[in-house]
This record gives sequence, C-alpha cells and structure tokens, in this order.
Amino acid sequence: MSGADVTGASPLAPDWLQLPSDLNALHAPSWAHDVERSGTGELTVGGVTVSALQEQFGTPLFVLSEGDFRARARAFRDAFNEAFADLCGGVDVYYAGKAFLSVEVARWVRQEGLRLDTCSGGELAVAQRAGFPGELLGLHGNNKSAAEINRALDMNLGRIVVDSIDELERVAGIVQRRRAEDAKKSGHQVTAKVMLRLTPGVHAHTHEFIATAHEDQKFGLSMAPGTAEDAELRGIDPALSAAEQAVDAAVALDGIELLGLHCHIGSQIFEADGFAVAARKLLGFHDAMQRKHGIVLPEMDLGGGHGIAYTPVDTPRPVSEIAQALAGVVGETCRELAIECPRISIEPGRAIVGSTTFTLYEVGTRKTVQVEAPDDAERTYPRRYVSVDGGMSDNARPVLYDADYSAALASRSSDAPAQLSRVVGKHCESGDIVVKDVYLPSDVSAGDLLAVPGTGAYCWALASNYNYLARPGVVAVSDGTARWIIRGETEEDLLNRDMGAGEL
Repeated sequence: MSGADVTGASPLAPDWLQLPSDLNALHAPSWAHDVERSGTGELTVGGVTVSALQEQFGTPLFVLSEGDFRARARAFRDAFNEAFADLCGGVDVYYAGKAFLSVEVARWVRQEGLRLDTCSGGELAVAQRAGFPGELLGLHGNNKSAAEINRALDMNLGRIVVDSIDELERVAGIVQRRRAEDAKKSGHQVTAKVMLRLTPGVHAHTHEFIATAHEDQKFGLSMAPGTAEDAELRGIDPALSAAEQAVDAAVALDGIELLGLHCHIGSQIFEADGFAVAARKLLGFHDAMQRKHGIVLPEMDLGGGHGIAYTPVDTPRPVSEIAQALAGVVGETCRELAIECPRISIEPGRAIVGSTTFTLYEVGTRKTVQVEAPDDAERTYPRRYVSVDGGMSDNARPVLYDADYSAALASRSSDAPAQLSRVVGKHCESGDIVVKDVYLPSDVSAGDLLAVPGTGAYCWALASNYNYLARPGVVAVSDGTARWIIRGETEEDLLNRDMGAGEL
C-alpha cells in the first residue's frame, strides 16, 4: 500500500527530525547572524541576495559572513579572558586553522586578537603570507616532517605541539644539528618551544571518528600507567606512562623548552563533563611533573571541539557559559592542589567558523521513490531526491562521519506542503549525500537555489576534485559587498596540473 500523502510527518524521517511548522523559517543558531529572508522571501546575507551571489560567482559556492566570523572570534576572546582573569590573567585563544583557513581569514584572526593553530607546512605558509607573527602560532600534527619542523624553527614559532616520543626526539635532533651549524656562523642558539599532547582517556560524547582522547588512536601520549614506549630498550621503568616518559625526556633533552601540556578530547561536543574531567586529569599530572622535576610548566592547552547547530536538535552552549564552567573547574582544581594556575589556552575552530558559512547550490533533477515503512513492510511512503550541482566533493562530512545537515529553499519562499527529501550531489557514488533527511517544500524544482548552513568548518578544507569537479570558491560578504577570498577553481586549473595536457 502506498502512502501518497506528503502533508504530514513522514514515518521515514529519523526520530530527531520534526516536521517544521513553517518551512520558510530559519533556525537561527545554524546560520550567521546577518542571514535572513527579504520581503520577497529570498535569502540574503549581509544585505546581498543569493541570486546576486549566483549571478556574480556561480554555484556551488561557499558564502561566509565576515561580520559573523569576527563576532564569534571576539566572543571567545572576551568570554574566556573575563572568566579566567582572576585565575591566570586571561586566556590565549588559538583559532584552529584546520577547520578553514585562508590568508584573509588569518588576517581577521590576528585583527580580532586571537592566535592561530596550524597543523601542516601549508597552513604555516598561509599564516606567513598573512604576516602572522611566529610567536603567536602553534604547529600540530602527529607526523611532522623535518621540513615542517625546520620551518617552525625558522619562524620562531610560539609552540610546537609534540605528539609522541619519536617526534620529541626528532625535534630535539633537528634543533641540536642546527645549533651545531649555527655555532660556526652566528653563535645563535635555536630552541624549540614544545607542548606535549596527552590523551587523558576521556571519552567525549561524540562520533567515534572524531573523539580524540581515547587510547586506541593515533594522537597523543597516553597517561595510563604502563604505557612507556620501548621501556626495556630505553632502560626505564615499564610502569611509567608514555606521558611521564615524554616529560622526563623533554626536561633532559638539549634544545627543548617544555612549555606545558596539551589535550584535545574530540569534536562537536555539547556536554561539559568531558572537558571538566580532562582538565582535572591534566592539572593533576601537571602538578606531579612539576614536583618530580622541580620545574614550572607555565602553560596548559585544553583544546577545542565545542559543537555547533548543524540541525535544529543540536544545542550548542553559549560561549560565556562554556568559559565560566571551565574556569570554575580549573580554579577549583588548582586550589585543591595548592598550585598556581598555568596560563590556559584553547583552540576553537568549528565553533567560530562553522555557522558563519552556508553552501549555495542550484537544484537540478528530482525524483520521488517509494520506501518501505520501518515498522510495516506492506506500506510505502515517498522520499524525494533533490539533486544539486555539488556534492561530496564540497562536503565530505556526511560520508566520512555520517554527519547530519539541514537545508532551506533559498531563492524564494514557498507555501507548498512539506516533503521529506534527501539532498544529493552529482557524483557517481550512491553515498553522495549532502543532507540525508530534511523537510523541503514539495514544489522545489530545477533552477531553485538551496542553502545548506553550517558548512564553514571542514567542508572547503576537505574538498576534492572527485569526478574532475572543480572545487568551489569562498566568498566573504561584509557591509553589502561580496568578494572572493578563495577563487573557485576552473577546468583550466585542473588541466594545468596534468602534464599530458600540455603535450596536446
């Protein structure tokens, strides 16, 4: 039996997806603050209509609100500085460039008083091109090349976040070789300022693939007893943790300045308990290592991973609430341990850039299929497939992480009934899904524009040229003006790298 009625909630919809009372309404937490509908129902950002953006820049297109980015950056800076003012004089906020980075964005980050976290030589090159001071930069990564470490030393980076004993020894070896070479020239003694990334074993309430503080994964030094690496070979106590072994080595190694400890428990986290447990564990270890070695570790980084509203059921916490809660835990723990609070730093990326951006697509083909009801195989219900001119090449997160997104009809409003829809791309993959489940007006048709919010983080950064699609560009909108900050690729760009193309 076929269920042809599309006016009500669909039994095919996941439990979390509610039928909207107004399909034209925008769920404000998912969008930049200056996105709204015009009097004609068309979506605008900073006063610029989506049709004007399509006409000038084409689709698919990442549309970023510069004002919203700056406001979110300031919110983290101000809220955390206020919360930690009496504990450690404030907080160093490092924008996590892996979420999205360009030369222009790096300039905004610096202008708003934030520091910048990078995780590759390429991201360092972007920061350098933007004129970012080296002492305000950090370098992450579990397998930094010698070239990346040397570039970090050349730029006098404020911190290199070391991920393993092997890497600590690699950094120290490069520093020592450079010191030997420099002694013959200028006598300058280069030093690597290092933080050790630890895995506190905290299981954040997040997707398995983006939880980064449990033991069985590639990042960080375990704090669990008995995890010392190559204990017998190194002649050390096998009961030591890898983290304690790393501190012992960092204190002893020539050319290493140990700044402190770092952790990152995951991404897209809404609950505070994981951050609190991680902070307590790190501070306890921090105290133990200071007493063991008679040293002061001046800094501690508690990472990022704060969630955003991809869908109406996501409930991100206000930045001020996050800051006050974390400051409360840190302050209480420091008092219990009778230690001075180290200088705290954090690394928000997604929470700053994620909701600043939506992806603009043009609708192409549609089709409606009948799908068996989950609890009754004899009944079927319609699902609308809406194809757009992008897909997994500009948003890989649904296929990588089973990530959920929402979507809105952008070029007009509609009074048509709601239809459970699946927004899909144009790639030759059945898994090429942009939005798995969303209610859209049933009259969505070819030529309409759809907007998918929350695509500022890890969408352009993960973009590919699958099926030889050119990667979309990014436009920034500010004060009624839109401009490229990353130009969209062309087919000529792709062919210019194909060495056979030149021969023809």
